[in-house]
Amino acid sequence: MSGQDIHSSRAFPVSRERLYDAFADPAQVALWWGPAGFTNTIHEFDLRPGGHWRFTMHGPDGKTYEQDKVFGEIIPAEKVTFRHHAPVHGFLMELSFHDKGEGSRFDWLMRFDDPGEAETLRNFISKANEENFDRLQSHLNLHSHPA
Repeated sequence: MSGQDIHSSRAFPVSRERLYDAFADPAQVALWWGPAGFTNTIHEFDLRPGGHWRFTMHGPDGKTYEQDKVFGEIIPAEKVTFRHHAPVHGFLMELSFHDKGEGSRFDWLMRFDDPGEAETLRNFISKANEENFDRLQSHLNLHSHPA
C-alpha cells in the first residue's frame, strides 16, 4: 500500500459467496451501502467490465450525492474493481472477498488519484467504511440466506 491508499477490512460469519451476493445484487447493496443514516436509490447497476453503477446517496441531513462508478475487473466471489469518478474524490476501489475460517473477509482498497486527498480524508473515510461494514453486518443478520 502507498500513501494514496486507504484499506478497510472486516470478517463476516457468512460464506464468501453470500458476501459477494450482498454486493452483486443491486436490491441488496441499496440496503447497506454508505455510512450510517444514508439510503440509496440505484439507477443503474451493470456488473460487468465497463458497466456503470449509477446511484444517488441520500444523507441523513437531506443532502443528495450523485454517484457514477465504472466497473473494471469482475471475478465473481473474489474481486470487483470500479473507478469512482469525480466531481470529488477520484479513486479506484478494489473489493476482494476471502475465505476466513468458517466465514469470510471483505477487503476494500481505495487508491486515490491525489495522495494529499487520501491523507486529508483518511480518518473520515476509515470511520465511514466501518459504518458501512456495520450496515452490511446488520443486513446479513436480517436477510440471512443459506451459504
